[in-house]
Amino acid sequence: MPYCDQCGTNIGPTDRFCSRCGRSQDGTTPPRGGSDFLSSISDRTMRILCYVPVMGWIACVIVLASDRFRRDASTRFHAFQGLYLFVAWLFIDWVVSPMFGFSGRAVHRLLTGCLQLAVIAGWITMLMKTSNNEDYHLPIVGDLAQKSAHEQRP
Repeated sequence: MPYCDQCGTNIGPTDRFCSRCGRSQDGTTPPRGGSDFLSSISDRTMRILCYVPVMGWIACVIVLASDRFRRDASTRFHAFQGLYLFVAWLFIDWVVSPMFGFSGRAVHRLLTGCLQLAVIAGWITMLMKTSNNEDYHLPIVGDLAQKSAHEQRP
């Protein structure tokens, strides 16, 4: 059944105008927002979303769990690398910070602040690199991500 290319309302196969918005129809438009929302998102966009600070882990999990990206080694690599950056952030926040909490406020802030700044710099670097379609491996987490992406090949 055809859909309106303006508002997405179901229209009859012979209707020339949409009954809801009145737009002229050519009858060849697929429905908006199909059943698979990932089909409308480009690979580049998903790679960029994997590096959104603090919230990128959601895009990483979607990439790693979806069938669409199962054979796309590059996007899976970026998903693993983004996920490992998030794990590094959590490690700093949940393990390193409490470990050095007894050593005085200045030392604690300096140490955890520098480590968190390094992770944020990694996120920003990868946002810039992936938005320019550059393939870049971060030190340490890039090697781990490469291993994970190769081990997960179908």
